[in-house]
Amino acid sequence: MPSNPLASPPVEVGIKRLPHGDGLPLPAYATSGAAGLDVVAAEDVVLVPGGRHAVATGFAVAIPHGYEIQARPRSGLALKHGVTLPNTPGTIDSDYRGELKIIMINLGSADFAIRRGDRIAQLVVAPVQSALFVEVEALDETVRGDGGFGSTGIATGGVRMA
Repeated sequence: MPSNPLASPPVEVGIKRLPHGDGLPLPAYATSGAAGLDVVAAEDVVLVPGGRHAVATGFAVAIPHGYEIQARPRSGLALKHGVTLPNTPGTIDSDYRGELKIIMINLGSADFAIRRGDRIAQLVVAPVQSALFVEVEALDETVRGDGGFGSTGIATGGVRMA
């Protein structure tokens, strides 16, 4: 597959195939413009409606310090079957060395079968910016202020709906 000429240089991520991952493809970009690498299941699972499962991938990774891997849902599974990841994006930290598992949930109304080798999620390698929290007496003022969930409303046809 041709590389994406607009993408940053690749970050090398070590990957260890586990015994139950034998024969499965490593995470890979489906197209040259893809942001995420497709990852496949290393086990057969049936997700009942409302059911959750940490689906095995058959590998472990060594993410370089200063990066994370984000696990994101596949849009087709979400739209067509109501199957998604409940903690999106799921973060895999650079110091984790166990098997990468993808937490999946079935929000649909029918059982959903996951078969070994099925593409179940996308993995995005992303830089991590460290933060330093500094306690202050007061915060700077903004237009939004302390308005929380839904405080900015929903725009419909140019009319703001609260």
